Order: sequence, then C-alpha cells, then structure tokens
Amino acid sequence: MGIYAMDFALKFNHSIFSTPYPPKPSPKCRFLTARCSLPLSSDGAATGLAERPWKVADARLVLEDGSIWRAKSFGASGTRVGEVVFNTSLTGYQEILTDPSYAGQFVLMTNPHIGNTGVNFDDDESRQCFLAGLVIRSLSITTSNWRCVETLGDYLAERNVMGIYDVDTRAITRRLRQDGSLIGVLSTEQSRSDDELLEMSRSWDIVGIDLISGVTCNAPYEWVDETKSEWDFNSDGRDRDTYRVIAYDFGIKHNILRRLASYGCKITVVPSTWPAAETLKLKPDGVLFSNGPGDPSAVPYAVETVKEILGKVPVFGICMGHQLLGQALGGKTFKMKFGHHGGNHPVRNLRNGRVEISAQNHNYAVDPASLPEGVEVTHVNLNDGSCAGLAYPALSIMSLQYHPEASPGPHDSDCAFREFIELMESTKQAA
Repeated sequence: MGIYAMDFALKFNHSIFSTPYPPKPSPKCRFLTARCSLPLSSDGAATGLAERPWKVADARLVLEDGSIWRAKSFGASGTRVGEVVFNTSLTGYQEILTDPSYAGQFVLMTNPHIGNTGVNFDDDESRQCFLAGLVIRSLSITTSNWRCVETLGDYLAERNVMGIYDVDTRAITRRLRQDGSLIGVLSTEQSRSDDELLEMSRSWDIVGIDLISGVTCNAPYEWVDETKSEWDFNSDGRDRDTYRVIAYDFGIKHNILRRLASYGCKITVVPSTWPAAETLKLKPDGVLFSNGPGDPSAVPYAVETVKEILGKVPVFGICMGHQLLGQALGGKTFKMKFGHHGGNHPVRNLRNGRVEISAQNHNYAVDPASLPEGVEVTHVNLNDGSCAGLAYPALSIMSLQYHPEASPGPHDSDCAFREFIELMESTKQAA
C-alpha cells in the first residue's frame, strides 16, 4: 500500500506546527504528514514560531537516594527542601494542603487525578498552607464543582506553595515504601545543578526539628463555630450542657474545633507554649492536646506541659497530642518507616471489636511496650499493628493516633468526641 499524504495546518495561538516526515513505513500502515510552509532560517529551523501551547518539563524532584525526577511545575516557583511522604486519600486535597501536620513535608498523592474540584472558601483546615510542596501525577485542566472559586494552581501560587505534575508518582511511592520516607528538593531553578540539589537533600533533616512553633497560634482565642448544619452528620443525642475545654494548638485543624463545639464545648485555643498553670487557672472541664507536625521528641516543653496537667483534669490527645501523652506517661516514641497518611486506614477498637476506617497523618508512633502499667492500648492499626489509641482511666486520659474529625471523611471515629464528653461528665459527677 502506498503512503497517503495530506497537507494541513495546525493553528494554535496563530502559530503553525509541523511533524517530521515519517521513517520507512510498514506496508500495512498509513501516515498523515504535515508540510510546514513557514520560512526556514539558515540552520534549517522554522522562524516565527510562538511559545509552545503545551507545558514542558521545567522542574525537578531530587531525592537523597540520588534519583532525579523531571516534572512540570504549577503553583509557586523556586527551590524547596522537605521530607517526601505519600498520601492515599481519594478526596480532600484542599484539607490535606491546609493540615499543619504536613509542615516540612512534600505530599505525594497516590490518587492520579488532582485539581478537578478546584478549591473553595470552606474546606481549609487552618489559616494557611504549611506543607513544603505537592507532587501529583495529573493536574486537571478544568474544574467542575459548584463551590469552586479558583483553580488549584492559582491557590498554590497565591500561598507560595510549589507543585509538580506529570511525574511517575507510582514509582516514587514504591520507592518510599521500600526505602522509607526520603528527603527531597523541589526546584524550578535551571541555574542549580543536579549535584547541588542532591547535596541540599542530603544536608537537611526533619528529625529533631521543632515544627510546632511554626504552626501554632500567637495568642489565645475563643472558638465558637460549630459544624454547619448541612455537614453535621451526627447531631442526635448530644448533651445540652456546656463543657469548658482548653485546646492546645500544636497545629490544630478547624474541623476538630468544630466537632468539639458541635458536642457542646466552649473552647479556648491556646499556643503550644501556654503554661499549664495558666490553663488550670481557667478551671476547664477538659483539655485537648491537638495534632501537629514533626518529631514529638523535639518539643520537650510540650511534654512538660502535658505532665503538669495530667491527673488534674480529663485530657484528650489527638495525633501529636497522643504521642506527647505517651511520652508524658513515661513511654517512648519512634519514627516509622514511611508513616500513615491517608483517609483509608483500618483501625480496631480493642474495647468493642469494632473496625473503623480512619484518616491518619503521622510519621511517629508510641511504643506500647514502653508504657507503664495501667496504661491501656485501646486501638490498633490493622495494617501494621502499631498503637492507634491509649487510655489511662486512673488519670482520665484518652488519646487517638489518628484524626477522628476526618474531614472530608470517613466519619467512623466521630464517636471519640462523644467519649470525651462522657469522660468530662463523669469526672464532674465524681467531684
């Protein structure tokens, strides 16, 4: 069969592009060839071409193991260093972006399609984006959600957060699962060599760094917002009594506060360095130690605060708060291989045998073997058997390693807020 040729012009932004004449064809193949009518320069290149209508690779992710991943950038530009972790959530990228627990980290989304719902005014979990960067496979070219107010790229650019796409996130995830979390450098600066970026990744470490001080509030404030009625999925049977709660902000998420308020709590949020004596002067019914980023061993001042409050008032620890409670009780924490990040982690409640699908975000865990007698492990992660919850009834303590508010979901663990209410109620009655 012969070669069928057709002259055609491809017009985009008033520019015409051409493809080279094909190599020797198979007799069974047909080709379309385009003949360019633009004038050629002395070196044979076409003149008068405008900027290409497609994005080209302009960014690199360099990992400390020496691997270099070419990608396309969106959001902010520049060079950033951080710990690369993968998140297995299928939804909720805006909540992930604004979770302060990701400070100092690049979040790689295993879900390949990101950006299709844009961003909105309601789903932020804190006042800003604290993560170091976002790594995704495919960036949606359009948005389709009635609440969308701007695109993901514009949102990141306004907040000076770097993002890359068109990178093999599956291959990077497998590397992280095999080797553990890795330090990486994101860069759009072509003037920086690969060796320079590699040296940056190998000279920075997230272990032992106090990341809480960079995400906590500057002064105490009152929180009054409850979960909006259209999103309140569990409003039956709540007490009408008001409980006074002091919430330590180690990187607290807004929906934790909303859920507490929805359960009848009057909340004062205080900075991570707020003295325990000042907290006890307020005579709270309970104290919440919130989620937060980084290594609990890097914030001994927070551990001391927890120690001073234990036994004087009921306490509830979430994520970082859970780890600080573990240390305050005399236990040890350790860095996990690649941590837990995602909205689909199964956890067994050992008290009732119930399995909850949970939302998690942490790289450290409590070693249950190091805990003193009387401390009960209440929840276990079914993926790896790690400690996911503690209780110490003698001191009115409860804690969870994961996030019971789980915005945007799942909401299997919302009952933990009810348990905290019951803990405060029983303590008041005993007094």
